[in-house]
Amino acid sequence: MKTISKSVPKRDHAEKISGSAVYVCDYPTEGMLFGRLLRSSVPKANLLGVKLPALPEGYIYIDKNDVPGTNEVWMILKDTPVFADKTVEHIGDPIGMLVGPDEREVDRLLAKVEVEYEELEPTFDARQSSVVFFDYGYEKGDVDKAFEDADKVYEEDFETGLQEHLYLETNGVIAHSKDGKIHVHGSIQCPYYVHKALVHALGMPREDVSVAQDVMGGGFGGKEDYPSLLACQAAVAAYKTGKSVRVVFGREEDVEATSKRHPSFCNYKVAVKDGHVTGMKIEVLYDAGAYTTMSPVVLQRGIIGAPGIYTIPHLKVHGQSRKTNTVPNGAFRGFGGPQTFFAIEMMMTHIAKDLGQDPVDFKLRHVAKQGDLTSTSGKHHFPVPIPAMMDAVVKASDYYTKRAAYKNQTGRYRKGIGMAAVYHGAGFTGNGERDIIKAVAQLRKDREGNVEILTANTDMGQGLFTVFAKIVAEALSLPLERIIITYPDTARVPDSGPTVASRSVMAVGELLRRAALRLKDEWVDGQEQLIEERYKHPEWMIQFDLETFQGDAYPTYSWTVNAVEVEIDTYTGNIGIVGAWGSFDVGTPIDENIVIGQMEGGFVQSLGYGMMEKMTAEKGRIRNNKFSDYIIPSSVDFSNLQVMLHVEDYPEGPFGAKGAGELPHVGGAPAVLDAIENALGVNLNKIPFVAEDVMNTLREVSR
Repeated sequence: MKTISKSVPKRDHAEKISGSAVYVCDYPTEGMLFGRLLRSSVPKANLLGVKLPALPEGYIYIDKNDVPGTNEVWMILKDTPVFADKTVEHIGDPIGMLVGPDEREVDRLLAKVEVEYEELEPTFDARQSSVVFFDYGYEKGDVDKAFEDADKVYEEDFETGLQEHLYLETNGVIAHSKDGKIHVHGSIQCPYYVHKALVHALGMPREDVSVAQDVMGGGFGGKEDYPSLLACQAAVAAYKTGKSVRVVFGREEDVEATSKRHPSFCNYKVAVKDGHVTGMKIEVLYDAGAYTTMSPVVLQRGIIGAPGIYTIPHLKVHGQSRKTNTVPNGAFRGFGGPQTFFAIEMMMTHIAKDLGQDPVDFKLRHVAKQGDLTSTSGKHHFPVPIPAMMDAVVKASDYYTKRAAYKNQTGRYRKGIGMAAVYHGAGFTGNGERDIIKAVAQLRKDREGNVEILTANTDMGQGLFTVFAKIVAEALSLPLERIIITYPDTARVPDSGPTVASRSVMAVGELLRRAALRLKDEWVDGQEQLIEERYKHPEWMIQFDLETFQGDAYPTYSWTVNAVEVEIDTYTGNIGIVGAWGSFDVGTPIDENIVIGQMEGGFVQSLGYGMMEKMTAEKGRIRNNKFSDYIIPSSVDFSNLQVMLHVEDYPEGPFGAKGAGELPHVGGAPAVLDAIENALGVNLNKIPFVAEDVMNTLREVSR
């Protein structure tokens, strides 16, 4: 490890431990109005009218007619209304907002509001939907010939379900209206996303709108898209009333109304010649929900990763996201990758077993190497360390011994071990950094020689402020306490892009390193200085064409190998985790403890996705909407979790760092399902796989 990797106390450690951290719901509420959203109770309908009760003085109803600009929330597209106009498209679709000075009275009045609908026929299954939001595809080689020449062709379907972020802090914002200007702050992951949405909806000049992040209690992608909608609603209310308006969700509302991970349906056809995979035809379908939100880029990442970490000479990959009358699905850690990486890892495992080979050995023969073409005919420009990482995990878990021992078990308790190897493309997909984000970062030195970091990137608990400060301090050869970083406000920081896509350290951190080196060269004691650095796309990259899906989709990749050992109680169906091992390559860790914490947290989140987190939606209504009935992993469930770091420096990242945050949520689910297969002696093709599924599988096997 490099010197910079040595861990330091996190920047927000003291304030969070002491309880002095100020979250959005901690601000004084004197003189403030409280907002509650009126939501659709039906999944699809024409909206005929809203009947309000008599409203006391100071209580005001807000709807589409009060939006001063355009009744659209600008995310990637602009199809999400601020408030429903003529139709509602899902249960929970916001129709209006009631605001007033007493929170309980607002709730009481809202319960008396009556909505008149003309109900329409909804669609809940993406496979039955006729509305295609996005349609992408690409090819490599001659896939038809690969199938003509094949010794054997395999075909399977795979399915993944909803997943809820369940961050500890729910969504919340406060909007202020003063002197013709709007300021919004709250639990916000991407301030400039929210700023763009507000300017569009309010019809106001950019300089009259500002957005700031408060201390956040987690996001996992769930606060990438949704705060744009919530901020627009609160800002419209503040604009109309001329007062500050606070909207903070309760847990049930947050679970029922905010975005989820896209459910997926994948079909894989695989050609095998002489024991080697030569071609794949892959169909991917993502359920977008009622509006598009982040679906285009989620789908793009999903289909790019659909062939996994393997070099497959002949490919034909096609993907769609379709509309359903359900809660819109959006960003979630892994961002489209967990769905298709689950499918390809299980597909390769099943082929290996049919050929009488161990899945690990079979996969290693297909793993990409430096210099190989990627799925989109780009290039693996840097080393692919999977073989060494696989060796480390195999030894740590005693994989081969256990895999052989756990075949053909009988008795009540049955063990299994499984393995998965995946990547996460670091940074925005395609040319997003160059053509869309165009990140700008700044350093401001004061007369005393303290240096302030100015970026729009946010710390959601993942330790970004600590990491940024360490990068700048190291480059400037300054003590860490001389580096200042605070929660961003668009009124005073440049647009360095969103805190998404595992780009913050790799892309923005590198801008800060370069800016720090310039400042070091130009340093003048006793003088204020401002240094700005702008993103430059690497010239060595094969430019990505979104129309054809050809070229380098990512400059580099982060890699992981995960192994999971389970014990299944065949009387109850309970799946217990005996051990979990992971090797992770995220380049140089800027802070070792922070990186290990991210790897552990994401790994556990992925295991929950695979074997616990079953979200039930009946006729468009989410049923398990609280901690007591949406089950997530705890430390009790995964007491034996071992994380190892494998370091492959990325020369374009700060001190060799590359994307970290999303990688660990990709490989745990296929690894745990492989382990369950090993224990039960069957092939499986869907997640989450919970106790009821174990019992159903045992019944089917016993027939």
